Amino acid sequence: MPDLLLELRSEEIPARMQRKAAGDLRKMLTDGLVEAGLTYEAAREYWTPRRLTLDIRGLTARSKDIHEEIKGPSTTAPEQAVQGFLRKAGLASIAEAHVHSDPKKGDFYVAHISKPGRAAEEIIAELMPGIIRNFPWPKSMRWGPASAKPGSLRWVRPLQSILCTFGPETEEPVVVDFEIDGIRSGNVTYGHRFLAPGQITVRRFDDYVSKLEAAKVVLDADRRKEIILADARNLAFANGLDLVEDEGLLEEVSGLVEWPVVLMGEFEEAFLAIPAEVIRLTIRANQKCFVTRPQGAGDALSNRFILTANIEAKDGGKEIAHGNGKVVRARLSDALYFWTTDQGDLPDLGELDASAKKFGLDLKKPLDQRMARLDHLGVTFHAKLGTQGERVGRIMRLAEELAPMVAKSISLLEGEMAGRPEGVASHEAPASSVGDKASLPVGPTSSVAFGDISPSRGEMSALARRAAVLAKADLTTEVVGEFPELQGAMGRKYALLQGEHPSVAAAIEEHYKPQGPSDYVPSDPVSVAVALADKLDTLVGFWAIDEKPTGSKDPYALRRAALGVVRILVENRIQLRLASLFASAGARYSGSGADQISDLLAFFHDRLKVYLRDQGARHDLIDAVITPQSDDLLQIVRRVEALGSFLDSEDGRNLLAGTKRAANILAAEEKKKTLVAEIVEPALFREEAEKSLFAAVNQAEKQAGEAIQNEDFSAAMLALSALREPIDSFFEHVLVNDEDQAVRANRLALLARIREATGKVADFSKIAG
Repeated sequence: MPDLLLELRSEEIPARMQRKAAGDLRKMLTDGLVEAGLTYEAAREYWTPRRLTLDIRGLTARSKDIHEEIKGPSTTAPEQAVQGFLRKAGLASIAEAHVHSDPKKGDFYVAHISKPGRAAEEIIAELMPGIIRNFPWPKSMRWGPASAKPGSLRWVRPLQSILCTFGPETEEPVVVDFEIDGIRSGNVTYGHRFLAPGQITVRRFDDYVSKLEAAKVVLDADRRKEIILADARNLAFANGLDLVEDEGLLEEVSGLVEWPVVLMGEFEEAFLAIPAEVIRLTIRANQKCFVTRPQGAGDALSNRFILTANIEAKDGGKEIAHGNGKVVRARLSDALYFWTTDQGDLPDLGELDASAKKFGLDLKKPLDQRMARLDHLGVTFHAKLGTQGERVGRIMRLAEELAPMVAKSISLLEGEMAGRPEGVASHEAPASSVGDKASLPVGPTSSVAFGDISPSRGEMSALARRAAVLAKADLTTEVVGEFPELQGAMGRKYALLQGEHPSVAAAIEEHYKPQGPSDYVPSDPVSVAVALADKLDTLVGFWAIDEKPTGSKDPYALRRAALGVVRILVENRIQLRLASLFASAGARYSGSGADQISDLLAFFHDRLKVYLRDQGARHDLIDAVITPQSDDLLQIVRRVEALGSFLDSEDGRNLLAGTKRAANILAAEEKKKTLVAEIVEPALFREEAEKSLFAAVNQAEKQAGEAIQNEDFSAAMLALSALREPIDSFFEHVLVNDEDQAVRANRLALLARIREATGKVADFSKIAG
């Protein structure tokens, strides 16, 4: 079967756009081909900085002839219906329709449509101009004299040529002929801009790839990545170094070159006094280069870097490496200036006394100065939520409140972990039946050690207060101003330099965590308290001003903040009452009230459901456990785990069946407004099974209630399992709808007691099965 080769060659496409653009081109063309009645065996896209290429194999040479019948209205139908039928069938008049008869429905119109198939070349030539004109580039441009005309072609960069050939391997392929804005398709492309700029005539994909390779163009982006990575590793190793690998940078660099040539540059060792993160970001952002480290030197960097050129220079690349080194040295000089400036006194230090007093800051310390300046300048957080300084004040007070509660929960968890059998890791949770997976993960052990003596609750609050006060201070530093992605990380470094407690320094960096589903969760109590305070203040604040996420829009990343709270609480096994925390945080906002708290709690329930489903939990078990008032997320998780384990047992499955039967009978009678007694009256029992069930319900309800009070949900399930046999016996020996109204009402009340008893643990009516 024939194959199609397509290349759109242009000026250099931004690296960040290439992969998606190639995928978009494949989808737009293959969707169009299929819609036109063609099929294909395989399609693969390729890209370089100057070209988007498609290789479509096994494309049918011609679309099939179409013969179909379109049934129309009755021959007696009104004119409006007839006209609608003609439009649908594409007929000029009713005379072109046929009349069919049906013994029951009478005569009706039918359109017989016949469309002959079309050659694939014709279809492709028809599709391509529209695809090119409507291509979804994030940004595009017009160029040349034609750009002055309305409707002129737009492309990400000036489009220079189009290659399009079609045909089977056994024959000479043809050029699929089409034209757009003066650019006509052909069988010609061009090699590397500098190394082999001449014209290349190609027939099909295989010789296209080989001729481009000979013309110093590596078509496959993944192969370019492999070449760059292997050569960079080897060059570093040959110089006694290890490459600091960076997948994002590797992807970008592979989109900057068609013929990768890996070289090594260097800068003065004096610049190594700058933090490694800053050096790496400086070199990455400005020169798209990789950094290296001495072999076996841990995180310390070397003064050599790896660059990727797009040309084989006659001098072996010495001048290219030297030029890159000059630029790197200039950028590192700026970075060194930022780094040293951040550790000196601010020029406006004399104006910061009021802010320092407000937050208890020591203006002899650089990071304290930065926090005082943040408040003094009145930097706005949000027009309706005040300044960054005001926000820090709110986070500080909430972190103080949270710290003792967090410390208590983590200390209890560590106590539980200490009692584990030898060989069980402290960060692993016991297996359960949330799904086919193990129990939800507990966070890693604390990132900061307190030594042999843990801080008191008062000391913990003081540490959390201090960390919250300094958490946003690095926003006004020079380094973070240049590299915003280092916020938090630089705050931690500066905090350690000025002698802050390790937990305070860690919290300054970790309070932003987790920033996504794959990011790590902080576990140090101070970090946890500040991270929770930061996220809860954000959520409560935006709820108070009615700036909630809508549909797919979430400009303030509130879903991510809520998921962060969920993960921190669940993975660290922390029990907190969210409703009271919302109220405490909301007390600082005039617009926050009971309705906002209820709505925000529902928002958290949705985030928890998403999280638990991702962990393998059954959605019906989650729905059975969550109520609108549920505000302890960890308790919800434990209930789901216990319920899942219980329903995996025979007792659980049988009790579920019996309970649902009781609930269904009760619901049906309530719907018919049948009388249900307010209380169960033992004097009205006529069968032994009624007495046994009543006694079992009383006992199970009491034991389950006590277990729930102790938050032992497995014990609560065990208590309910005792109901299995009495419920089975009741339905086997007792007729609920007795002729005696009083007896019937009493028996229905007994069923209501079953629903109430099991409802203390979960709403069994929402469980499938």
